[in-house]
Formats: sequence, structure tokens, C-alpha cells
Amino acid sequence: MIRKKVNLAYITNDSKRRGTFNRRKNGLIKKFDEISTLCGIEACAIIFSQNDPLPEVWPSPLGVQEVLSRFRSLSKMEQSKKMLNQESFLKQKIQKGQEQLKKQRNENKRNEMTYLMFQCLDSAQIIYTVGVNDLIALSWMIDHNLKQTERCINETQANEVVENHAENVIGRESGMENNVDAMQSEHWSLDFTNNNFGDVLPFGNGDNVPNGLWPY
Repeated sequence: MIRKKVNLAYITNDSKRRGTFNRRKNGLIKKFDEISTLCGIEACAIIFSQNDPLPEVWPSPLGVQEVLSRFRSLSKMEQSKKMLNQESFLKQKIQKGQEQLKKQRNENKRNEMTYLMFQCLDSAQIIYTVGVNDLIALSWMIDHNLKQTERCINETQANEVVENHAENVIGRESGMENNVDAMQSEHWSLDFTNNNFGDVLPFGNGDNVPNGLWPY
């Protein structure tokens, strides 16, 4: 179930405001307890209420004193490193919102110009009903796509050159191996032909072989 967006405004109704305060206070203390237990950090909370003269502290007065003492032992720069008041917090949120809005506008404009570019390509003519700024943006989009296309072509051609070179190297190495095998085979044949065993190789049981290599 989607939660309804909360209207961040002061609650004028007293009973409703007290109920909201108690619920959110308990939720805040629960979050403090969870982050302290799960992450092993030191944290404390001091909550002032319009209905109570004394503040409510968590986890205990002694625990609050220990955390505050450690905080005060830091340098002024370290103390204020990530400290935000309401004004600086709102400024930070506004700045982030403006950056997100600018990014989304640029994305929308890019999509709009891409659609317009394909419209022009489909109709084979420029749509002159658009304004000058849109035509400038369209020109930038076309130039950007042409550069991307050219870069892809160059990368593809470079990869093909590398692959062809690798195939040629493998082919040359295979040819050299075949030549070496052929030379070795020829050398063996020459050695075999020029041996001292005579022109005829003996077969059979070797009874009629008149040399000392075969038994009588």
C-alpha cells in the first residue's frame, strides 16, 4: 500500500499534534536504538516537548553526557563537518532537487530531439515548424550521432584488421610447421636411402644374409 505524502506544515489541532508528536517521537527513538545496536555507534537524543517542562533523553542522562563529552572533545572543524541546521538542510535539498530537475530536462530534450530527428529522416525533409533553439539542438543531436557512428565504424575496422593479422600469423606459423615436417621427412628419407645396409633389405628369417647383423 502506497503511503500518503505527508504535508510538512504545522498541525494547528492540539490533540492531533500531540498524537503525531508521540508517534514520531517513539519512532525516532526506535530508529536511534536500531542504528546504535546494528552499527555499533554511540548516539543520543534530547527531545523537548511543548507539554513537558523537562526534555526527554535517550538512552539515559549518563549516556547523553558521555556522547556529548566525546563530541565536545573534537575540533570545531570536525564538529561542524556534517552539521546542518534547518536552513542549510533545506538549501541542500533544494540544490539536489534543482540538479535532478536539470538532468531530467536535458534527458527530455534529448529524447525530443531524437524523435524529431527520426521524423526528419522518415519524411526526408526538415520540419520547419520548430523553433530556432530546437533546430540548433537537432543539429547537435545529428552531429553527435554521426560522430558515434563514425567511432563505431573505426572500432569495427580496427578489430577486423587485428583479427585478419592474427589469422595471417596463425597461417604463416602453420605453414612453417608443415615445411619443418617436410624437411624432417626428407632428411629421414635421405638417411634411410644412404645407409650401409646395401640396396636390398633382408626379409625372412635372415638365413641367407651374409653379414654380421643377422644371425646365421
